[in-house]
Amino acid sequence: MCGVFGVSGVPDAARLTYMGLYALQHRGQESAGIVSVDEQGHARAHRGMGLVSENFSEANLTRLVGDVAVGHTRYSTAGSSVLANAQPFLIDYRNGPLTVAHNGNLTNAQALRKELVEQGSIFNTTTDSEVLLHLIARSRQATPAEQIRETLERCEGAFTLLMSVGRTIYAVVDPRGFRPLVIGRMNSGVVMASETCALDLVGASMVCELQPGQFLKIEDGKITELPRLKPRPESRCVFELVYFGRPDSRIFGESVDRVRRALGRQLAREHPAPGGEVVFSVPDSSNAMALGYAEESGIKLEYGLIRNHYVGRTFINPTQAIRVAKVKIKFNPVRGVIEGKSVVMVDDSLVRGTTSKGLVQMIRGAGAREVHLRLSSPPITGPCHYGIDTPTREELIGANHSVEEIRQYLGVDSLGYLSLEGMLRAAGERSRFCHACFSGQYPTPVSDNSIAARHAAPPIATPV
Repeated sequence: MCGVFGVSGVPDAARLTYMGLYALQHRGQESAGIVSVDEQGHARAHRGMGLVSENFSEANLTRLVGDVAVGHTRYSTAGSSVLANAQPFLIDYRNGPLTVAHNGNLTNAQALRKELVEQGSIFNTTTDSEVLLHLIARSRQATPAEQIRETLERCEGAFTLLMSVGRTIYAVVDPRGFRPLVIGRMNSGVVMASETCALDLVGASMVCELQPGQFLKIEDGKITELPRLKPRPESRCVFELVYFGRPDSRIFGESVDRVRRALGRQLAREHPAPGGEVVFSVPDSSNAMALGYAEESGIKLEYGLIRNHYVGRTFINPTQAIRVAKVKIKFNPVRGVIEGKSVVMVDDSLVRGTTSKGLVQMIRGAGAREVHLRLSSPPITGPCHYGIDTPTREELIGANHSVEEIRQYLGVDSLGYLSLEGMLRAAGERSRFCHACFSGQYPTPVSDNSIAARHAAPPIATPV
């Protein structure tokens, strides 16, 4: 999962992009980058590993001059976590500087890459996104828009993209619409972002959310709609609403906060906790779910866990060792709320089970009499091939164990998962959702080697 942000026709665009990436930091914490373009069409880039705040100094931002910029914040789902794979990519090609910022995964990237290598292409990274650069550069179409279209018509999977060619930005969402992208106005300029919360932070007014296959050309603050990509069945990622999106965002036409409250209410209907005395969330993504559960069940909502906000999200850290270590410093139980009580702990999902097991031990240690865990989504039983870091079935606790086995492993008195039907009902009826990680119903063909390729070692070469 990644965050993308773009600006056209706004002075000091890199500083605005820097602020926008702050709002999208929850979508990726491994690397961040900005490419700016000045009035003469000259492009400048700065990328680095770590958080947005760690990568951009006053000197960096001063150097990134221009009224056009594209930014990216990343966590790896295709390609290892190294600087060579940090985005946005910037290359020189026949129509000027070309920048690519990609959110999603191309499910046929390995086949395309093999074809390109056999034709003489030399790759500098292990990401699927670099495939796009080579295909565009090889296209014989007359215009950049036609070259991009020809490239994307060959791609399968999830791609929400901001691409700049000279001073022109192209914004496009794949025909299934897996990942979100919104457009805003700021005076005479245009702002593009993965989520509406980034528009709010920079003071841009919402114009629209791109629909599946929508393709826009943005130049000097002017928006031109290009013909859409060939239509495919809509497959919006439901996990964007369950976990990834910020609660103050609107995604796929829905308020994330509204959806999460509805998930909690539905969870309380499906899995009540008789005798429960307090409800609390595993902060922060499940806060609204716990509120909905409390509203529906009548059990008192409390702050049972306090989160250290100076620690990143455990799920989107790339290695298991980092996830385990961060659980202990990320949360602390409130003993006065928990001690002697039958508690209901509400979380958004259960991926590997490591975090939840550690939390249950903490809560038991704080004196809870009973611990009832309620999960606001179904068991995750398969890997995501569209931009979420669930790489193998072996890592997914829900794919290999029954609910009772998981309950025993976690050490809780009861365990309740929200049903697939209940989750989709709460998510809203404006979109048709991808729920492959829960149901196994993948909307695109996926290759056997696509997962293994995600964390391949990078080649020894000059970064793109």
